[in-house]
Amino acid sequence: MVLASAALCLLPLLLQLPMRIAVLVAMTAVLMTTLSWRRPLPGLLRLLLVLSLIVAVLVMSGFSIGRDTGCALLAAMIAAKPAETHRLRDARSLLGFSLFAPFATFLLDQGPLSLAFGLLASVAVLVTLQQLADLEAGDPGTPAISWRRLAGVGRLLLVGLPLALAAFWLFPRLASPLWGVPERTVARPGLSDSMRPGEWIDLMADDTPALRVKFFGPTPPTSQMYWRGPVLWDFDGREWTQPRWLQGTPPARVESRAAGWDYEIEIEPTDRQLLVSLDLLRTAPDGSRLAVDHSLFSHRPLTSLTRWRMQSAPPAHYDADIYRTLRQRALSLPEGYNPRTQALARQWREEAGDDDAAIVQRAMDWITREFAYTLSTPLPGRHTADEFLFDHKEGFCEHFSSAFVVLMRSAGIPARVVTGYTGGYYNRLGSYWLVRRSDAHAWAEVWLPGRGWVRTDPTAAVAPERIYDTLADRAPGAGGLLAAWGNVPPGLITPVLEFTDWMRHGWNDFVLGFDAERQRHILRPFGIDRLQPAQMIGLFALAAAFALLWMAWLSRRSERERDPLLRAWHRLGRRYARLGLGREPHETAGDWVARIARIRPDLEPALSELSHRFTEWRYAGGQITGQQEQAGLQALIRTLRRHRPARSSNPARIPGERR
Repeated sequence: MVLASAALCLLPLLLQLPMRIAVLVAMTAVLMTTLSWRRPLPGLLRLLLVLSLIVAVLVMSGFSIGRDTGCALLAAMIAAKPAETHRLRDARSLLGFSLFAPFATFLLDQGPLSLAFGLLASVAVLVTLQQLADLEAGDPGTPAISWRRLAGVGRLLLVGLPLALAAFWLFPRLASPLWGVPERTVARPGLSDSMRPGEWIDLMADDTPALRVKFFGPTPPTSQMYWRGPVLWDFDGREWTQPRWLQGTPPARVESRAAGWDYEIEIEPTDRQLLVSLDLLRTAPDGSRLAVDHSLFSHRPLTSLTRWRMQSAPPAHYDADIYRTLRQRALSLPEGYNPRTQALARQWREEAGDDDAAIVQRAMDWITREFAYTLSTPLPGRHTADEFLFDHKEGFCEHFSSAFVVLMRSAGIPARVVTGYTGGYYNRLGSYWLVRRSDAHAWAEVWLPGRGWVRTDPTAAVAPERIYDTLADRAPGAGGLLAAWGNVPPGLITPVLEFTDWMRHGWNDFVLGFDAERQRHILRPFGIDRLQPAQMIGLFALAAAFALLWMAWLSRRSERERDPLLRAWHRLGRRYARLGLGREPHETAGDWVARIARIRPDLEPALSELSHRFTEWRYAGGQITGQQEQAGLQALIRTLRRHRPARSSNPARIPGERR
């Protein structure tokens, strides 16, 4: 039971660690338990095993110090702890140490599943600690999991619940913490400030949520949902990157159309500062800034779930008067790359003259006519645009956008790559849009005289009949683990995924989204619009005081007797007290039975026998040395627990008693 409880504590933490570290820790726990099952391992051997384990974890973590490495080391130490667990004190130490694992899990994930595992592990540890207390008190007869122990644990949780609720709802929260833990050493998948054609295969196979969006008012059509992220300007022949110096320049001038969209976007943590918004954001929300190319950055890394209220509108003119330096930047190409693409662009320029829009349209027509969409692409070589445009003619958004921008720049048209997400799935239960990491997309923006930057999506130009796979097949339930199990119809999986994501969204809204601002308005339903910090502290102190008084009263009322026989005897007295027949403090057992005989003679026989047996075991002075004596004591304890005095005049019966 001790090892099972420790394993239950370790489980949620293992689920959050990198797979290979989790497997190593799990195997270590099994190995340590097996080797030390019958006899303790020598101290030197234990030391070598622990040091080897620490080194292995550090190597697998790349010797990076952060939350992942710290949590991995904690899990490794818990896995090694069974090697020195042989006594009751060691068992208590193991259980107490194991309780750190569920709490460490919340540093990596604050979802409802982690909370459920944590609560289950805490209950298991409390039940096991009660079992150890009974063993120490000489009461080994109760099963490890019994209603009595579960009820005891329930009472303990009930005692601490008011203080926990007061701390969660009323403890004053700061808008930004005074301290923090190091960032995760393992970057989470998501958009970045660079892109290599062909590298998004893993990201597009990731079906986890990236963001959720709720509109207040008009909603754009799905085909126009371009969630704009990092804008990539620089190309070295292989990789597109976002220049950092552009982040400090003010955003370019945008003339928006009158109609716009008001929405709230909930972004999953990425440990980066990159934000996305619907094309094009009117103003940067608080806590963020817009760059010259309207890339959006948060002031702090997105280490936790964040919400942003935004207003966007489609642009009528976007940076129509572009700076010369930006124009040159949007035309630059590395020397010695993609000669066939550059030759074709020069030919088109000669044929089109000064008509940039004609060149753009000619490229789009060519892609629509001859290109295809697929995720199965060969590894790119030196001339990525040449290979895509003239050899393969199939690929996905990275190939299309990168080659298209190279073609446009070669023709003298300023162009750049924009990354982000497109589309989304509408969750009918929660009335919000879910955008997953697999919805990652890259498109192009070209600068045209009189119009400024214009979004151009060469991937979307591919004829539908030429799309070999993906987009339509990436609806919830169309892929993933459930579908891989067999013939599970998507019509069955999709509602399940909708429900689970709606639950997660509700959790985010109710628990993770309860920030300092919402806390200040907690009494708004009672007519108090906003609480000041001093009022919040006073309210918390008052609630905490009541919770502590509640804990003290319950703890004193239900103080547990260590002797199981005396505990059962006292419970018997409390049952009689409910009938007004409880034993007085000054009464001996015999005096109590004599009084009951006068008042309720029908109860006297059973109580007299129990009192006689209790007195013999309690005061006879004999020592319990054999199994027979132990069995007799346990039988008496069970009889005391089961006896219920009758309220009516019918005589009470002792279970198993013959009359």
